[in-house]
Amino acid sequence: MRNTDFLTLEEVAENLKVTRQTVSKYIQNSDLNAIKINKSYRITVDDFKSFISENSTASEPQIKYLRKTRNCLLSYEDKIDEFEILNTYPKGDFQVIEQNHGDKENVFLFGDNYFVLKKLLEDYTGKIDLIYIDPPFGTGQDFNSLDNQAAYSDKLINSEFLEFIRKRLFILRELLSDEGSIYLHIDKKIGHYVKIIMDEVFGFNNFINDITRIKCNPKNFSRSAYGNYSDMVLYYVKNRDKQIWNDIRETMSIEKRKELFPKNHPQLGFYTTNPIHAPGETKDGDTGLEWNGLYPPKGRHWRYSRKVLTELDNKGLIEWSNTGNPRKIVLAKNHKGFKIQDVWEYKDKGLSFASYPTQKNEQLLKRIITNSSYTNSIVLDCFAGSGSTLKAANELNRRWIGIDNSTHSYNVIKKNFEKESIKCNFLEYISRD
Repeated sequence: MRNTDFLTLEEVAENLKVTRQTVSKYIQNSDLNAIKINKSYRITVDDFKSFISENSTASEPQIKYLRKTRNCLLSYEDKIDEFEILNTYPKGDFQVIEQNHGDKENVFLFGDNYFVLKKLLEDYTGKIDLIYIDPPFGTGQDFNSLDNQAAYSDKLINSEFLEFIRKRLFILRELLSDEGSIYLHIDKKIGHYVKIIMDEVFGFNNFINDITRIKCNPKNFSRSAYGNYSDMVLYYVKNRDKQIWNDIRETMSIEKRKELFPKNHPQLGFYTTNPIHAPGETKDGDTGLEWNGLYPPKGRHWRYSRKVLTELDNKGLIEWSNTGNPRKIVLAKNHKGFKIQDVWEYKDKGLSFASYPTQKNEQLLKRIITNSSYTNSIVLDCFAGSGSTLKAANELNRRWIGIDNSTHSYNVIKKNFEKESIKCNFLEYISRD
């Protein structure tokens, strides 16, 4: 232990051989005294010694979500303790702007999402099944709409941006249900730093995928670099192997059907054929015996039992060649679709076709919502922008909550929802400080 009056949370964690989050739990439960110096918490050496003597068998508190670390954290100035983020409370409340239905959800909340999310913890802790966010990318720019009106500002850059995201991610983690998932859409220039932040908040073991999203046509620019036509979606869950996963499959296109199922049967439709034998001999067993006057080729065995082969043949699902070679008929109509991979091509519309800068393709959002939520799940987007996530969730019969502090976002969502007859309540967060 170092010779000084105060210890950081990291130093206490290192001495106790526990995680930093565990130390925060000790402080939260009043087991360990801490004082705030600047924007961080410190523990006096005397308090730490008292804690050790009183808790010589102290064990790590049980946490309802799986937290692991690779001991890889980003270090930067003004990084606020998790304990402080989660244990300060807003004094404001929601004020109705316009009410169009009687439900709690299907609502747009106007205000700073940090304070709005804090307020939502009162009623929605552990209740949100899916979060999709498309935060500003830390570009340092302002974005205007097609009519040159200010839409939103992306002035936070570098560590300021990372801390802006980190603070909100801790709250979003608390809002997620035990089966919940979060998809964070981000630019590749800063996305890998954001991933380290998400590892810290959710635990690296709860990282599922880094999805590459092709956002535009290939670029042809003069600078010495490869073309940038993709961004990334970081997919994390609250609890690995417990998350909602509907395993939606990608529908087979006509072009792919022609490639994979080139033959056409007058009654059965499009099909292809597969061998009914497989490598390896069966010395003792049904799959090595004679079937229909044939033995498996040398060094191979029947892929199915002789009884199953006879049933397939009786159903007309064995195709016999002119030379008497049998193959199994596989029908295109029985194809269950393709497993979705981690490269998605969902290009954005140009600004002249969109109602909001950086508006995302709704088919991308529908894929995420369909795969990672149930009908009637609550979907949250705290950077609502054009409201595309909310619209997609509404079409898929999910409940939804949108948050944004942009007047342009509010106006666009209100206009679009009225046009499409989407019932939405509009509330504003009013600070009482």
